[in-house]
Amino acid sequence: MHQTLKDANNRMDKTLEALRVELSKVRTGKATTALLDGIKVDYYGTLTPINQIGNISVLDSHTLSITPWDKSMVQVIDKAILEANLGFNPISDGTNLKIPVPPLTEERRKDFVKLVKKFGEDAKVAIRNIRRDANDHLKKEEKDKKISEDELKHNESEVQKLTDHHIKMIDEVLLHKEKEIMEV
Repeated sequence: MHQTLKDANNRMDKTLEALRVELSKVRTGKATTALLDGIKVDYYGTLTPINQIGNISVLDSHTLSITPWDKSMVQVIDKAILEANLGFNPISDGTNLKIPVPPLTEERRKDFVKLVKKFGEDAKVAIRNIRRDANDHLKKEEKDKKISEDELKHNESEVQKLTDHHIKMIDEVLLHKEKEIMEV
């Protein structure tokens, strides 16, 4: 396989993985530790992700639990979660936090589906930009006589196949996430 194709494939794979990571942060009405990934806490003067200052676990499909390693951080974590505006109201027992994950309203679900579609469209644009870069690189190689015109056409069609494959993968990931969000 031509080096340009390998590079394009790797970049497209990374785009797909970045989309999956982004989508894991979108609420679906079910408790998951990824819901707290974006929250940072002031840990002795340093902004630190919650998962680095305590143990986060899923108690049931609608409840998260945080057990900080330093018990004095319970109030700080509580405040950070409230300030994150995720719609969570942590319940503290002095040493642990329980976070009930409220069910999503129909309107909120539709908002999340729109957000998911936007993430998907951004990923597709990134895939198309990678295709354009790969094709530009191949045309430059053909112009510099490093590859023949036939090789250029063949490699361009391979780049298109990679693009089509990754766009299809994005569509599948989005469809799965939309079903997950709309599931009551």
